[in-house]
Amino acid sequence: MSWLITGGAGYIGSHVVRAMTAGGESVVVYDDLSTGSADRVPAGVPLVVGSVLDQELLENTLREHGVTGVVHIAAKKQVGESVERPLHYYRENVTGLQTLLAAMTATGVERIVFSSSAAVYGMPDVDLVTEDTPCAPMSPYGETKLVGEWLIAAAARAHGLRAVSLRYFNVAGAAAPELSDEGVFNLIPMVFERLEASEAPRIFGDDYATEDGTCVRDYIHVQDIASAHQAAAVRLREAAEGTSLVLNIGRGEGSSVREMVDRILKTTGNEDVTPEVTERRAGDPARVVAAADRIHAELGWTARHGLDEMIDSAWQGWRHRHG
Repeated sequence: MSWLITGGAGYIGSHVVRAMTAGGESVVVYDDLSTGSADRVPAGVPLVVGSVLDQELLENTLREHGVTGVVHIAAKKQVGESVERPLHYYRENVTGLQTLLAAMTATGVERIVFSSSAAVYGMPDVDLVTEDTPCAPMSPYGETKLVGEWLIAAAARAHGLRAVSLRYFNVAGAAAPELSDEGVFNLIPMVFERLEASEAPRIFGDDYATEDGTCVRDYIHVQDIASAHQAAAVRLREAAEGTSLVLNIGRGEGSSVREMVDRILKTTGNEDVTPEVTERRAGDPARVVAAADRIHAELGWTARHGLDEMIDSAWQGWRHRHG
């Protein structure tokens, strides 16, 4: 099979490209390079620079490269920005997906792996979030991911598409320093940034109903995210028409913010630094941890990397990029 990977020049996408090529898949990267970088694309892998809103270019790319399946990662993904620019997010994430599906239908491409998000769940009041937990997204970003899942499921019913939607939890780490996340929007790089500025890392609230009072999250190594996409692609080879799966990607283990900050301080040699506890952030649920048994049953997939690997590899990437 030949796979088009949209967003394949970005942080997560570049890891998916490497996992799939290592698994023997033929891949083509499609990216507008708004946040991705061409130097993340391995030598020998074709790169088409373009927008997912360009149906003509998408159709031409699918035909010219003999694409038989799509891994759709390209999206705008910052929660705060989505609140400020909802129209932009709906256009890029929903209209972009609709345009891609139209191009796939026009060219007879019947398989898609969709990068969704745990943001579709909102603030679930459960110990483990299963795929059947009610969805109540709290941001336009989360809404666009849920609408995307609905759109793919509808296309699967109407056009016989075979689809897997993967709901990411908290992604971290890197397979190599040059592939590390360049953004500072998640806990680990936010702590690195504070330390680099000789400031104490912040913990937003320590009065939650958790063991140590800080929020609990399910952190997943980006290499495990990539291997889950590869497993989903393999699953779709023989899937029946109309197959539409929705699966969590997580470790099924919760780690508190304080635990993570302490581990980061140890890794970076800053054990003597005391984190600063500030007010809670609006909309932060106390606990969001994935139930990961369904993805194991459907794809035979299990996360393999632990917290220290995530933090160590992220730290190596930060030092690579920041000296």
